[in-house]
Amino acid sequence: MSENEFAALRLRAGLSVDELALMTGYSPRQVYRWEAGDGAPREAALHMLRSMAAVESVPALSRFTFIDLFAGIGGLRRGFDAIGGHCVFTSEWNKFAQQTYAANFRDNRQIEGDITRVRTDDIPDHDVLVAGFPCQPFSIAGVSKKNSLGRKHGFLDETQGTLFFDVARILRDKRPAAFLLENVKNLTSHDKGRTFEVIVKTLTEDLGYKVWHKVIDAQHFVPQHRERIVIVGFREDVPFSWDNLTLPAKGSVRLKSILHPEDGSEAAEAAYTLGTKAAVNGKYTLTDKLWQYLRNYAAKHKAAGNGFGFGLVGPNDVARTLSARYYKDGSEILVNQGKGDNPRRLTPRECARLMGYPDDFRIPVSDTQAYKQFGNSVAVPVFEEVARAMQPHINALLEIAESRKAA
Repeated sequence: MSENEFAALRLRAGLSVDELALMTGYSPRQVYRWEAGDGAPREAALHMLRSMAAVESVPALSRFTFIDLFAGIGGLRRGFDAIGGHCVFTSEWNKFAQQTYAANFRDNRQIEGDITRVRTDDIPDHDVLVAGFPCQPFSIAGVSKKNSLGRKHGFLDETQGTLFFDVARILRDKRPAAFLLENVKNLTSHDKGRTFEVIVKTLTEDLGYKVWHKVIDAQHFVPQHRERIVIVGFREDVPFSWDNLTLPAKGSVRLKSILHPEDGSEAAEAAYTLGTKAAVNGKYTLTDKLWQYLRNYAAKHKAAGNGFGFGLVGPNDVARTLSARYYKDGSEILVNQGKGDNPRRLTPRECARLMGYPDDFRIPVSDTQAYKQFGNSVAVPVFEEVARAMQPHINALLEIAESRKAA
């Protein structure tokens, strides 16, 4: 980052040096050093600042409304907040995820729980629907057979009993200008491809949306191999293209960008880091018993010709996918602490950084719940970029709708 670019971003976001220092956990002195071109700020701090600067620079006319379904801790929401969206409805059933979401998004309304119990009439009108819906198996039967039995067909039957049904019914009844759906990469091959077939058919043939989908690896933005499928849809035909995504080279960001430096350059954050050097709390180091178990387990599977085992990483590596089971033993991402020392888990703050959350993101829950939440989350920078690519087309459709009203 060139000299003064960091300062320009800070000013565009409307932050003082002291405010930025407080939000990122660094000292004002460190912020001044970055602004003088002395050293590079952490990628997480840059993502936060760029997002805030983008929100401040969005013209009022480009503001739009969106709803956040299966919201988790708000990873998808951050992408649409960053391009000027205003969230008007949130649904998330897990009470601990609700706690983290509420701590970070101070809305003057409650978070709805089970979306299957929310009537469409009770959901506000909106311009964009955003959902990281869980994947469930669908049953596909021939339309002719269903007709012969007097049964409904289309999404009214094929997706009934699945959570995608609730996405479909809201799209049908509210007709937002656009949507973004997120799921695991394997959605395309689930049930021999039949699940994805129903989803695409429902969105295009039954609901009439123009749809694009792409698998994106978060490794473009964060030091983690994490592939997710992104499905984008627009109510009318627009010149959307995945070629408009700006994806940095994979591996350009390494784990050192998210690990605690343990040298005093960041403020201690109890109970993740301690002391004047903000050293990682010893509780994250694996016990001798657990470390021996993981090594034995890896050796057993290696001998059997399997690839199962722990993932030992250092500052210059890229991690495996962080999963919701990380709280159990941390085996997929263990930080090497040098010869003679057992490795350690990532702290919840490092997990937040690994998923692209800024350092001012509040973590009000236990370590166990935090690990589950970040393991279930999306990588924020991926969806900030997808939202950015969607923005001009969202705006265009809203302008068309306004002109039709005026005609």
